[in-house]
Parts: sequence; C-alpha cells; structure tokens
Amino acid sequence: MELLERRRTLIEERLVEVVDGVDPQTLSDEIRHAALSGGKRVRPMVTILACETVGGTAEEAVDFGVGIELVHTASLVVDDIIDRSELRRGTTSAWAEFGHGPALITSDGLLGEAFALFSADPDATRVVAEAMVELGIGEATELSARPESESEYMTLARRKTGALFRAAAELGAIAADSDPVTVEALGEYAERVGIAFQIRDDVLDAVADADDLGKPTGHDAALERPSVVQVTDLTPQEANARARAEADSAIDALDRVEVADPEAEEYLLELAEFVVERDR
Repeated sequence: MELLERRRTLIEERLVEVVDGVDPQTLSDEIRHAALSGGKRVRPMVTILACETVGGTAEEAVDFGVGIELVHTASLVVDDIIDRSELRRGTTSAWAEFGHGPALITSDGLLGEAFALFSADPDATRVVAEAMVELGIGEATELSARPESESEYMTLARRKTGALFRAAAELGAIAADSDPVTVEALGEYAERVGIAFQIRDDVLDAVADADDLGKPTGHDAALERPSVVQVTDLTPQEANARARAEADSAIDALDRVEVADPEAEEYLLELAEFVVERDR
C-alpha cells in the first residue's frame, strides 16, 4: 500500500508541476480547479502499473499518466456542460464556477497540455488520438442515437469509458518499450476494466445515495441518458453480473502478458476487482 501511495504522490506532484506551468494565470487557475479538485486518478495509475508490470518504471510512465488524466478531465468539463451538472468531485464544476466560455477554454487548455506530454512519442500520440476519436463517437451517439439494446449499450460503454482506459494501459506499455502483442493485451485488459467501471457507475447512479456517492444521483434517468438500467431490461443485480464478466475477461487478458513485476500486476488484478465492488 505504501508503494501504491508513492505512485499516487508521483502523479499528483507532476500534475501540479504541469498546472503551475500554464500561462496565462487565469487559464492556470481554471485548469487547477478542474484538474486538482480531487479524483481517483485511476487512469494514470493504470498507466504506471502497466509500465511496471512489463519491466518499466513509474518515472518513465508518469508524464503519459498525467497526460491521460488531463484528457479525462477535459472530457468531464464538457460532460458537465452537456449535463448541466453543477457538481464535480465534490466541488463546483468548471462551468458553474467560471461560466460556459471559460469552461470550454479550460477543456482546450487541458487537451493542449496533455498532447504536449505525448508529443515526444508518435506511438503515444497515435494511441491517445485513436481513443479520443472513439470517445467523440461515443459522446455523439449518446446525444443523438440512443442505444436500444444491450449490445449497443456495450459498444457505447467501450467508446465512452473503455477507450481512455485502453489508452492509459497502452501508454504504460509504450513507455516500457513493449512489443505490439503486449501493448494489445494490456489495452484489452484496461478496456474491459473501463467497461466494467461504466456499468457499475450506471448502477450506482440508479441505486446509490448521493451523499455516499459524493455526487448527484438519478442523473441518468433525469436526462434520459442511456445507462445500462435505462437501455436494457437488466436489473441492477444482473448489470453487476455483466460488470463482473467484463472484469473476469480483463483478468484473462492480463494472463497473456509476460510479467516482470508481480507486485504491479497484483495491483492491476485488484483494480479489476475494485471497479465491480466499489460503492462510490
């Protein structure tokens, strides 16, 4: 646990460095509000742990990890505008704090800083660009072409959430100079973890208490958002079972990886368990 905390500290310190380097100060303050107001840092942890699992170091992967966290945060800023959500991570969302225009500029600034971190490696840039294409398709689908089946929902979950998780793990493998087979296996692991995460997120939105969750609940139903409990006939219990199946498939994908650091791999295995068992 101490080693996990060291990795988290490494991420937070580098994230602060990046934010502190943003000009002008107004943009830096807005990015700070969005990026440093909390968050689980799951995606950058996946980047670092994937890198270490196949023989790299946390230091080699931290810039890519911070970059993927900035991309994720940029997407949340836009999500909150679309959803008219005034809360994010227990504090005011960017648009509620600064207004719609500044929030959009904040999202742009976050993406700019992210791609500055990826720019030294063409493979890293490609992986994140591909993930953002998928994310964009997912967001557009959610707004204009509501899924009507479990299969269509799963495709949406892969694009909306799985794609950035996949990129996070692939970035870690790239940082460790892994071969394409390893990059793909770690990517599949993380994509399936991301899908399980999204399913569980939808269930929690439907059944959890807002105070326990730390954000408003019932949002998906109020906005007629295509959550797993809105689109399919699955009960929350059945949806949780689908999340468990995705997590199990993620673990199977990890079995294809030649492991250099068993401790880092163990944390990845624990993450696959956590995303289906979490209550917030």
